Amino acid sequence: MAIDADKQLEIIKAGIAELISEKELLHKLKAKRRLRVKLGIDPSGPEIHIGFSVVLRKLRQFQDLGHTAVMVVGDFTGMIGDPSGVSKTRPKLTKQQVQKNMVKYKEQIFRILDPQRTEFVLNSKWLGALSMYDLVELASKYTVARILERDDFSQRLKDGLPVYMHEILYPLCQGYDSVAIKSDVELGGTDQKFNLLVGRELMRESSMEPQVVLMMPILEGLDGIRKMSKSFNNYIGITETPKQMLGKIMSLPDELIVKYFRLATDAFPHRVEEYHMALEDGSMNPRDAKLDLAKTLVRMYHSAQAAQKTAEDFQRVFTQRELPEKIDEHKVAKASMSIVDLLVECKLMSSRGEAKRKIREGAIDVDGVRIDDINYVVDLKQPVVLRAGKHKFLRVARK
Repeated sequence: MAIDADKQLEIIKAGIAELISEKELLHKLKAKRRLRVKLGIDPSGPEIHIGFSVVLRKLRQFQDLGHTAVMVVGDFTGMIGDPSGVSKTRPKLTKQQVQKNMVKYKEQIFRILDPQRTEFVLNSKWLGALSMYDLVELASKYTVARILERDDFSQRLKDGLPVYMHEILYPLCQGYDSVAIKSDVELGGTDQKFNLLVGRELMRESSMEPQVVLMMPILEGLDGIRKMSKSFNNYIGITETPKQMLGKIMSLPDELIVKYFRLATDAFPHRVEEYHMALEDGSMNPRDAKLDLAKTLVRMYHSAQAAQKTAEDFQRVFTQRELPEKIDEHKVAKASMSIVDLLVECKLMSSRGEAKRKIREGAIDVDGVRIDDINYVVDLKQPVVLRAGKHKFLRVARK
């Protein structure tokens, strides 16, 4: 049975940050036709992370309601480099880099989207075909003053940093994508608002019904400060191993647990609220909530069996203080070494300074005994097991 327009709107609005405009979207839904819902990808890296999954999961909602997802692959705009939210010129990708990064994109995206209701298009098909005349005509539809309203551009000019012409063209090119595919709705994060609105304007200028713009909240990365991004290396990839996913989630700042449940998982809203209340009143240990969060993500992207096994392994290693089933081994020549030199030798620490700092923080164990003396000497006549932090174990033995 088809879902009526008002109910569809209610489902679509759940969890969003901003909608421009609700009235226009309802009008499109009442037309009872399959909407073309656009999402652009500039393939700056080969791995999709759960920050990007926030908007992909909203796109899947549209598909489940009977609409078509149109993935616009920025093989052309990716070679320009999106300047959104950056304080300096973003490095441009080569054609070869873009092609290499796209190899695994479809396999990853279809872990979330329905392949039967997804179109993939390359924007080089139309942007690469524009003549100089076409480009000038496109540029005439938007003013320099409007472009420079962008916070990142205006701040760079204020700081005396350059803004290049190819960066000014980026939002025009992305907006033209909407014209080319006849977009009904475009999705993106709140940091993409300017670019998404350019698409609306260019569609009006082309005598088309403008697309609706729907923005999702930004998910902070593992550092708890900046948005999750491959550029900041603070992300969780959806193809990472269950162990990697769990390890990263356990390092997540406590204040982000509920937001990750709300935006990145399929947990029911009432269940998310239960976590929120339990963490607020102290009746639940944040570690236990993180373990549940990790199990949920592993189940979503791997399997229920993998989620259960990964959680059990964690409980055994970190709660019951047992060792992992498999531990890498490192051979040394000496019969004894200072703990600082041994950590560096085994590459558990990158420098003597880092090793000393971790020892003082109580993050180093030898055979289950915490070491807090930077001058401690490790007897290596028999093999020992080093633990650095929560997740790194290494068996050290003589050659």
